[in-house]
Amino acid sequence: QVQLVESGGGSVQAGGSLRLSCKVSGFTPSDDSDMGWYRQAPGHECELVSTINDVGSTWYADSVEARFTISQDNAKNTMYLQMNSLKPDDTAVYYCAAGRYGSGCRFVYRGQGTQVTVSS
Repeated sequence: QVQLVESGGGSVQAGGSLRLSCKVSGFTPSDDSDMGWYRQAPGHECELVSTINDVGSTWYADSVEARFTISQDNAKNTMYLQMNSLKPDDTAVYYCAAGRYGSGCRFVYRGQGTQVTVSS
């Protein structure tokens, strides 16, 4: 059974930093099944934020490029999203997810989500 459990969300002022963690169990990345993070703000469609594949190659949305860093610690079965220089527009529920298919925010599995609120 695949489980993804996020932690690390919270409230921060603009310019601040947060690190999200995602403990993963029961899922093994493969060459055609990335893991990643996406976010959803009220009234907005989901936005794919970042992905990482089984060999550590990463992708970032233009909106977070150079501010966010995705990483994984295979020994701890944990994926991270380091978020720096946060902006109010980054406010959303962030989901870690596994088993990406197709385009956009399509993943087979996702966590429960963690709220990130950035105040100006």
